[in-house]
Amino acid sequence: MEPFQLMTLPYEVEALEPVISGITIAFHYGKHLAAYVNNLNALLPGSPFEESTLEEIVCKADGAILNNAGQILNHEMYFEQFAGKPAKNAPADALAEAIIREFGSFEAFKEEFQKKGASLFGSGWVWLSADNDGRMVITQELNAANPVQRGLHPLLTFDVWEHAYYLDYQNRRPDHLAALWQIVDWDVIGKRYMK
Repeated sequence: MEPFQLMTLPYEVEALEPVISGITIAFHYGKHLAAYVNNLNALLPGSPFEESTLEEIVCKADGAILNNAGQILNHEMYFEQFAGKPAKNAPADALAEAIIREFGSFEAFKEEFQKKGASLFGSGWVWLSADNDGRMVITQELNAANPVQRGLHPLLTFDVWEHAYYLDYQNRRPDHLAALWQIVDWDVIGKRYMK
């Protein structure tokens, strides 16, 4: 199997400003994610995971291999879900219906999602996922964990590791989480849900 590659961003480095600065993207994507890719490629030769996909590794591995693969999977989903000028500021169709059915309203969902992100102790991720019946669930995942490890289908994530926001928001994690809604590309999330 070919080594894993650093994903190509679907936008320019500065495209998410002022919500996420170009310098934050340059470090977060160009340094942190690149390091996870390089680390994983160095760890895989001779391991049982040489021919595995990222999801297979995340669901079966442990230790350094899991940590690096999990961070790649998480960051790829994170960076892919944003757009500099999203077409719409809210989900539509089946995704919107599922969110309203589970949380009562889109605003109530956003409030709970932000609360879970702000209250996660230490480093990690807050996720919106669907179970096998299409029901919505919000989870807090520590470090490099991903909802696929729980049998869920991840849809949307906010990164609450400090490297994701510290240059722009310092210790104001709740402000960072609140601002991210402006750049979520709900078409991407909707496609993930329809899969």
